[in-house]
Amino acid sequence: MTTILRIDSSIKGEAAVSRRLTQRILDRLLETHPDAKVVSRDLAQGIRQIDGSWLGSVFTAPEQRTADQQEIARDADAVMAEVKEADILVIALPVYNFAAPAQLKSWVDHIARRGESFVYTETGPVGLLTGKRAIVAFTSDGTPLGSELDHASGWLRQVLGFVGITDVDFVAADRMVFGADEAMARAEAAVAALAA
Repeated sequence: MTTILRIDSSIKGEAAVSRRLTQRILDRLLETHPDAKVVSRDLAQGIRQIDGSWLGSVFTAPEQRTADQQEIARDADAVMAEVKEADILVIALPVYNFAAPAQLKSWVDHIARRGESFVYTETGPVGLLTGKRAIVAFTSDGTPLGSELDHASGWLRQVLGFVGITDVDFVAADRMVFGADEAMARAEAAVAALAA
């Protein structure tokens, strides 16, 4: 059975264009994978930022963790397990001030973990999360996807590739303030053209 992980990150809740777009992508995928298991995580509802306590918890042997470390590691491992179990990731990337929102960066910090999603070798880093596909819903008021102003899409593609996810498609509803209807029409066409 195919497992689809949907990651939303906009602080706008149901009014978010990125949330509408991740739903459209999910609907498109379910046309081909009607029995897929869908797991959803809304990062705007909160995700721990990594810090010294997080680092000490996830890299301490389970049998040596304190009660606090066990709780921190349990939450971190749950985020990692969702990604490991997913065949397809649908990721909302709303652009805030030319970059990804802080909560999406925190999610990335959780999943880019040495020994879990990548390892260092004599020839460089090797991603361990291979065989997965990611579809990114890129939305912005004014930043064009792939432009010199866009510090979000290239970063996310780099991080996903670093952990082994190299099959990445972007669906963009960008430059919304310059024509929301046109931007959504382009995005809808891109969703329809996705190889599900």
